[in-house]
Amino acid sequence: MGSIVMEPEDIASYARIYHPGENYSSICLPLGMINSRGIFHNANPLDYSVPLLLAQLALASIVILLTSRFLQPLGQPTMVIQIVGGLLLGPSFFGSIGGFTALVYPFASLVVLDTLAVFGYMIYFFLIGVQMDPWIFKKIERKDISVGVSTVFLAIVLSLSGTFILLARDPSIESNVASSLPAVATSSSVLSFPIVAHYLTELKMVNSEFGRMALSSSLISNMFGFCIITPAILAKQNGSEIIASMQTFISGIGLVLVITLVIRPLILWELRRHTEGEPIKQGFIYMVFIGVVMTGFCSKAVGLNIFFGPLIYGITIPAGPPLGSALMEKLDLITSSLFMPLYFVKNGLVTDVFSVKPKNYLLVQSVILLACVGKFTGGMMSSIYNKVPLKEAVQIGLVMNVQGVLELGMFKMMKQNGAVQEEPFIVMCISMLIVTATITPILRYLYDPLRHHTHRKRRTIMDMKPDSDLQIVVCVHTQENVPAIINLIGGLHPTKRSPIGICLIHLVELVGWAHPILIPHKLNKVSSRKATTSRSIVNAFTILQQSHHHGLITVHPFTAISPYETMHNEVCEMAFDRRASLIIIPFHRRLSSSRMFEPSEAGIKNMNDRVLRRAPCTVAIIVDRAPTVKSSRPETTESRPSLRVAVFFIGGPDDREALAIGARMACQSNISLTIVRLIPNNKVANEDVDETECDKDAVNEVRSQMAGNMRVVYMEEVVKDGTGTVAVIRAMDELYEVIIVGKYHDTRSPLMLGLSDWGEGSELGPVGDMFVLADSNSHSTVLVVQQNNDFLTRQDTMSDIGSSVSTSIREGPTFPLRRSVV
Repeated sequence: MGSIVMEPEDIASYARIYHPGENYSSICLPLGMINSRGIFHNANPLDYSVPLLLAQLALASIVILLTSRFLQPLGQPTMVIQIVGGLLLGPSFFGSIGGFTALVYPFASLVVLDTLAVFGYMIYFFLIGVQMDPWIFKKIERKDISVGVSTVFLAIVLSLSGTFILLARDPSIESNVASSLPAVATSSSVLSFPIVAHYLTELKMVNSEFGRMALSSSLISNMFGFCIITPAILAKQNGSEIIASMQTFISGIGLVLVITLVIRPLILWELRRHTEGEPIKQGFIYMVFIGVVMTGFCSKAVGLNIFFGPLIYGITIPAGPPLGSALMEKLDLITSSLFMPLYFVKNGLVTDVFSVKPKNYLLVQSVILLACVGKFTGGMMSSIYNKVPLKEAVQIGLVMNVQGVLELGMFKMMKQNGAVQEEPFIVMCISMLIVTATITPILRYLYDPLRHHTHRKRRTIMDMKPDSDLQIVVCVHTQENVPAIINLIGGLHPTKRSPIGICLIHLVELVGWAHPILIPHKLNKVSSRKATTSRSIVNAFTILQQSHHHGLITVHPFTAISPYETMHNEVCEMAFDRRASLIIIPFHRRLSSSRMFEPSEAGIKNMNDRVLRRAPCTVAIIVDRAPTVKSSRPETTESRPSLRVAVFFIGGPDDREALAIGARMACQSNISLTIVRLIPNNKVANEDVDETECDKDAVNEVRSQMAGNMRVVYMEEVVKDGTGTVAVIRAMDELYEVIIVGKYHDTRSPLMLGLSDWGEGSELGPVGDMFVLADSNSHSTVLVVQQNNDFLTRQDTMSDIGSSVSTSIREGPTFPLRRSVV
């Protein structure tokens, strides 16, 4: 049974490599050789189509998985790993072993193999389209246009000039290479936005300042390059194909119009009927997937590349939740782990890197090198012209040279159209691999996410002037985080002299987007359909602002859609921009109705850890242990008759910051504050005298400020060891609605004896963990405070923590002292 495969040039390459001198134009598949009866019936499973296909799928996935084990420790991206894995199974390596390819990837299996690979390639492009957000055009600035256009323009000028010089000076260049050089120069000068976005996301650089600019610039470069590469491809067609090309072009426009004006409105109509918060119906997702297959069929029917229709179809589907996220979750794993390895192996089978003549390799590589130099220079110089720092300009120039699957598909399309021949195509693939693999370690070396943070002035609650406004960055993951945070903020005593400004960030995990998104909102109005889940959260903080008149509290809400690995950058950058003194983040575990903590959210915990390490100001982790009650109007502190707040004080910068927060809250008329200070029974060996003096100064400062305030109580508990500390914690747990503690304490202190290992690896520290995880029925809210003293490192021993506290020495207590021994 004869079958003409979809990509005949791959069959020709396969025949040339493995069956030289033989002419293959079709493949025969015996109808009786589909399912094997098994080895016990003397049947070789690899002689039958189904077992052979399963073996091919398994081998492709295993080889690429093993390749990733070797290359990922070197920091190489997925694209490099997949291409290397494909080449390993080709004639360049294992395929050169006699009988290997004939056994595992025989000629007769290429029909099914090629069909599955192209099917996966089609779905891959559909998912790329789903992740692309057309609204990124709104965020493009003039400098992004300048960088994007300059990158491609200079690359094309340099590479084409070098091509013409080479052709003029060396007439002995082989005709197949000479005819391909202009197309090589043009295709090597362009880049694709989805590949750059995926690359930066994988390297966790997408939220950096240079990453955001590189994203926008790559989008402009992508569009500008498309306008150049299309005529280059069409120029290779002869006169007899002009009418057919025009028909194909018009059909492509018609397909785009049908997808945009007919299919997209139907999808949006169905999404409007979808109940918010509920999963997408399986039938709807099934119909959307049928659309992928149909758009691919229509693309081939009118003579377009099979990925064209699915790509446009994916772009028209709303990115992110609910539909975009559902599609990514259902299709991404099987596509990236099963189909795409098959695609790269199929390409590796017909790519022999050692078949290129040295002279031809040097000629083609020199043209590609000129294009790379042009992209790097154009991106870097135009960035410097737009007043981008030199280090970031270099990083932007490097990123502009990244290539991936889209470029590989473009190279194959040019090979199909005759724009490039076999040897130049192989050199282009090798160069793409080498350039990306070289750029990645350089970028990792240059990238320093803390570089912008180190020169900033540290901000804490202790350092605030009495008449300055308090700027707070509030992070929220779900609506359950809102009540406790609102109650806390309402108790921070906003006044006309010291109002509170809140930057509210609803943090949403990035699923179904190619790049992170920061969406600003207006109060009472969620400005984007992508952030409909933020509506109830924004409304709750709107009520908080309205309950405090005269501008005592102002709220600026945002939705940040970002991967957990880089979400902390959004939080820290917002704290920098807002000059915040406090960041409030929720604990990564939630308390269930049965008074048990639910399984931890690893992504949120990792994000909290990174914020704690890199924040430029004080960070407070809030743990809400009250039962979850859904209410349309959150309860504020002002509406409560009384709120009992306690500060648990052992000593150190974090406890001093917790004390400053408690002192601010004590100024509010409906809040009573109890300061519980633990004193060691015996003198501490190797005691840090400076730290002890700072603790005394901070306590005396607060006691002086609270003189005459009958709602403030100061208690000293004399404790022998860690057992006594635990006893005090258990005694306090059910007495107060809010308990404020510091995270880090001196592990050499007898007060911490036996506790230093309790909270190891926790963002709450040992004392915070003891309060939060204590076996009690307390509904109190625990606030664990970390004062920022060092942007780069934070050690658990107090000798490694610097201290700079602006307090003055006060004499004696100015309100009643209660002392007990534990």
